[in-house]
Amino acid sequence: MSLKLLPAELRSLYEVHQWRHACAILKQDFPGELNDIVDVLTRFRLPKSGLVKGGGNKNPATSGWIDSEFYKKGWAEKEFDVKIKVDASEKESPTHSIDCYRNQVGLEIEWNNKDPFFDRDLNNFRLLNSIGVLSVGIIVTRCDELQQIVNKLGRGSSFGQATTHMSKLLPKIEGGGAGGCPVLVFGISKKLYVEDR
Repeated sequence: MSLKLLPAELRSLYEVHQWRHACAILKQDFPGELNDIVDVLTRFRLPKSGLVKGGGNKNPATSGWIDSEFYKKGWAEKEFDVKIKVDASEKESPTHSIDCYRNQVGLEIEWNNKDPFFDRDLNNFRLLNSIGVLSVGIIVTRCDELQQIVNKLGRGSSFGQATTHMSKLLPKIEGGGAGGCPVLVFGISKKLYVEDR
């Protein structure tokens, strides 16, 4: 199975899933981007201070840290101006910006958003893949098991069942939400949690 193309350490820290040979495509066609993904996600840790402080989907200790590390490596937030032209008629087809994008690889961080954001991301991946500007879509979210930790920290209500986590994402992908776009998913697990205060 091509998940084994990812380093064992990374696979031990995250719950990892793929569709349509995403790992093989990254390894063969986008080795630089794959190296960046492995480096950033292997170094990431989930600090207690980030969970206690809060900060929503762009918490500086969680998704904000991941974004900034990718930006240092030349990735950027990217929005596409997509239009469909049929004869003389032109129609805009708006897409949502991708958190981190480089060389036809897009990565979204859904740390603690409402779960319809998964639909938005997957639909974006599907459209951008169909017009040839996205080869692989990646989503980083949290594993369901983290709920035990946030409950113990008294933050359970901020990370409820209607927010983004793995069990909300997998059925959407398996139901065809990303169309033909290869997708790779990383779930932040309890192994990444550190007591920093």
